Amino acid sequence: MRPSKAIFLIITTGILAAYYLLIGLYLNKVGYSNQESLFYIEKAQIIFNGMGDKLRIMGLTSPILPFYGSALFSFINHDLAPVIASAIGTAVLFYIMASAMVRRNKDNFYLYLIIAIFVLHPGIIYIACSGKSVYMVLIFFFLFFLNMLKYYSSNTTFHVSIASICFVLLIFSDYKMVWLAIFFIPLVFSIAINSLNLSEKESVFRVFLSFNNSSLRRKLINKTFSIYAIIFLLPLASVFVYKMLNLTHADDFNYFIDSPYATWNIITDNLEYNITQTVSKYDISDMSILISLRVLIFCPLIVIAVYLFRHNTYHVLTLLTPFGLIEFLRIKYEKVHLTNEYYLLFLVLALLCLIYRARFVKEQRTLKLGIVVVVAVQIYLGYVFLNKSSIKEEKDFVSAALQRNTDRVEEESYELADYIKQMPKGTRILADDAVAYAIVGYVNDITKFTLPYQIDYLSAVEAPEKYRGYLLIANNVNPMLGYTQLTEDYIEGIHEKKNLYLHRIYVTDNWTLYKIVNEFYQKF
Repeated sequence: MRPSKAIFLIITTGILAAYYLLIGLYLNKVGYSNQESLFYIEKAQIIFNGMGDKLRIMGLTSPILPFYGSALFSFINHDLAPVIASAIGTAVLFYIMASAMVRRNKDNFYLYLIIAIFVLHPGIIYIACSGKSVYMVLIFFFLFFLNMLKYYSSNTTFHVSIASICFVLLIFSDYKMVWLAIFFIPLVFSIAINSLNLSEKESVFRVFLSFNNSSLRRKLINKTFSIYAIIFLLPLASVFVYKMLNLTHADDFNYFIDSPYATWNIITDNLEYNITQTVSKYDISDMSILISLRVLIFCPLIVIAVYLFRHNTYHVLTLLTPFGLIEFLRIKYEKVHLTNEYYLLFLVLALLCLIYRARFVKEQRTLKLGIVVVVAVQIYLGYVFLNKSSIKEEKDFVSAALQRNTDRVEEESYELADYIKQMPKGTRILADDAVAYAIVGYVNDITKFTLPYQIDYLSAVEAPEKYRGYLLIANNVNPMLGYTQLTEDYIEGIHEKKNLYLHRIYVTDNWTLYKIVNEFYQKF
C-alpha cells in the first residue's frame, strides 16, 4: 500500500468515526437506546464505582469482549460509552476491509464502493450508531474468513492458526457463533480430499478412490481431523476453560449464557418473545428455510460473490457455511427473530469475495455496472428490512433517525430513574439488577443501590426490617417477573414480619418503589 493511500484511509476512517458518533449522539438526544447498551452501562458502573466483590462481574459478564469494548470508553462518559465504542469499532471495521482491498486491487472503484456502503447502508449505520456490539462480531468474522481464504491460496498452516485465533475472538463476541464449527465439517473434508496426491481431479471420484483404498482412507481421516483440529481445537478448548471458570466462580457451567446477571440476551429474548406472542399476524418470512431467501433479498451481492468463486469447490462451500449457521440458529432459537447482525454477515462476506476475486474478472465494465445496481438496491432494502423488522429496537432506530420520534426503551425505567436521581445523596435502594439494570444504568449513581453482587444484599432481602432505605419491586404485570425474587409475592411475605411497614413512594405499571419503615425509623 502506497503511503498516500494509507494516509487517505486513516483520514477517511477518522471522518467515518466522527460521522457515526454525531449520528449516535443525535439519536441518544432524541431518546433512542437499547437493552444491550443499558446492560453494559450498568455493569461498567459497578466495575468502576461499585462497592463489593466485583470479580464475577469483571470476568463472567457476557459477551465479554463487547462488554470491555464498551467499558473502555466509560472514562469519557458512562452513558455514551456504548455509542462511542460502536462508532469507533465500525470505523475500524471499514479500515480493515479497505486496507485489504487496497493491497489486492489497485482499482479505486472498489475502494469507493466500500466507502459508499459504510456511509449509506442503513444496516451499517445502525450497528455504528446504536451502541450495540455487532461491529466486533463483524470484525472477527471478516478476519476469520479472510485468513481461511489466505490459507486456500498459500496452503500454509500459519493462516489457519490465525483464523483459529480469530474464531476464538468471534465466539467471545457472540457465543452463538460457536455453532459455525459444525458447518465447517463438510468444508474441511473437501479440503482434505483435494490435498491428497491423486491423479483424478473430480472430487466425487477422489472420494470414491479414497474410501476404497485403506491407505488413502487412513490419510483422508488423518488430514480431515488434523485440519479441523488446527482450526477449531483452540476455540473449543477456550470455551471449555471459560465454562470451567463459570463453574468455579458461579457454580454453573453455563452461567455466562443462562444467567440474567451475566448477559443481556436472557431478558431481551424473553421480552421479544412476549411481544411476538401479542402480534396477531405471524411473520412467515422469518420461518426457517425461508431465512436463506431473506438473506438473498437483503444481500443480493452475495450472489455475485458466489459466482466469482464458482470454479472453486471449497471456496463455494466456505461461502455456504453461514447459510447453514442462520438456518440452524432459527431452529435452535425458534422463540426469537434473527437480528440485523446475522444478515450483515453476508454483506461482509460478499465484500470479502470482491476483495479477493474482482480483479481477476476480464469484463470489468459489466461487473462494475452490475455491482453498482445491486449495491443501490441493497442499500434501499437495508432500510426496508430495518423499518419492517420484527424486532422493536431496530424499528425504533429508523423512527428516531428519520422521524425524530421513538419510544425510549424502558420509558418507565427512565422516569423512575429520574425520580431516584432527585433523592438525597446517601439514599439506599434494595434492587435486583437482573431485571432493573435499566433503572440502575439511567440513574448513573451506583452507590444509591444495594445489588446482588454485594455481600449485604442477601441479608437485606432476608431481613428487610434491618435495612434502612427503599425497596424496588417488580409488579405482577412486569414481563421480567420470573427473573427476580423482589416481587409482590415477596412483599406479601415480609408484611407478616413485625415492626415493618412499607409505604409506596413511586408507582408505575411495572415497578413500585417502597420506603421501608420500622419502629426504629419512622421518618420518611
